Amino acid sequence: MTDDVSSVIRVAVIDDQALVRMGLSTLLETEDDTELAGEASDGRAGVDLVRRTKPDVVLMDIRMPVLDGLAALREITADAALADVKVIVLTTFELDEYVFEALRGGASGFVLKDSPPDELLHAIRVVADGGSLLSPSVTRRVIEQFSGRDVPASTPHPELDRLTEREREIVAWVATGRSNDEIAAELVVSPATVRTHVSRAMVKLHARDRAQLVVFAVQSGLTQP
Repeated sequence: MTDDVSSVIRVAVIDDQALVRMGLSTLLETEDDTELAGEASDGRAGVDLVRRTKPDVVLMDIRMPVLDGLAALREITADAALADVKVIVLTTFELDEYVFEALRGGASGFVLKDSPPDELLHAIRVVADGGSLLSPSVTRRVIEQFSGRDVPASTPHPELDRLTEREREIVAWVATGRSNDEIAAELVVSPATVRTHVSRAMVKLHARDRAQLVVFAVQSGLTQP
């Protein structure tokens, strides 16, 4: 850890439970590489906080008064001035019914509220570094949601034709929840090659991060059997 201010991850906490906010705030302030950018107890105040402070990462609950977390998430991800802000959804259950909608709305991933402190900090650091938090179980849940009767038929991404065949193949592997190293092992190529294809696909499909790339892949029918 250096003394460079740029290495400190600024985190906003948006949750209607005072004890949750206090616990997260205390945790963030005890680490050398994280700091509290601010906290809010409802979605509307949360969006205002994010616009005012422009944190690196937002930890946000879904069920909140005034404006729920999904609506707040959509406002944040739709604001061009907040393009660099990453949102992590706080949830009580891994397969919460709202996780799918949060990912589709632009969340970079999720963490359980009762996760150990080290796991929560790891999540913040991964997302701040441009990664995403999508476990294979959640990826499967996303696919199941799309194949369910209550979900609209898959619609190919409008920029899908810009992908090369190799990029399509790798995006399909990304949609399985596998890491770059795991995909590289499957395709017998280097992780750097996979990383390059993933990056190019994200640019072409205008995906904010890997989590959104998974959603686009599933929506477009690019999934491994």
